[in-house]
Amino acid sequence: MFYQQLSKEQALQKIRHYCGYQERSHREVKEKLYGFKLRKEVVEELLANLIEESYLNEERFAVQFAGGKFRMKHWGRVKITHALRERGVSQYCINKALDEINEDAYKETLKKLAERKWQSLEREGNKVARAQKTRLYLLQKGYEPPYIEPLLKKLISGNEP
Repeated sequence: MFYQQLSKEQALQKIRHYCGYQERSHREVKEKLYGFKLRKEVVEELLANLIEESYLNEERFAVQFAGGKFRMKHWGRVKITHALRERGVSQYCINKALDEINEDAYKETLKKLAERKWQSLEREGNKVARAQKTRLYLLQKGYEPPYIEPLLKKLISGNEP
């Protein structure tokens, strides 16, 4: 099937709508523009327009992405960092996004996840095996070992974390 190449103005309208719907990374927008079969110079010009018009802002994208993944999916900083790097976000913007995550909320979320996982493994007779499965789960969610280990020690000893 033959697709007609979009004009610069048509592409700009489509990409404004795309960016207006939700925050996007620069890489996502660039890939979408290349999908319109546009030349590199036109893509770069349109990206500059979008940044100028505030449709595209990498820092704003990173902060919203990190906050959403933390609040909705309970991801830890490691997993958020990895996902933002995959999307081509700069380290500066990643650091800004992670700084926006409230430290107390982060620790409280980790504690709740650890307790919930620990409880779900009640049938495991061995506390060491239970702790290992809980540790792996929390690491998979992207939480850092220095935060995980003290919680696990408290769970193993039977104290509230």
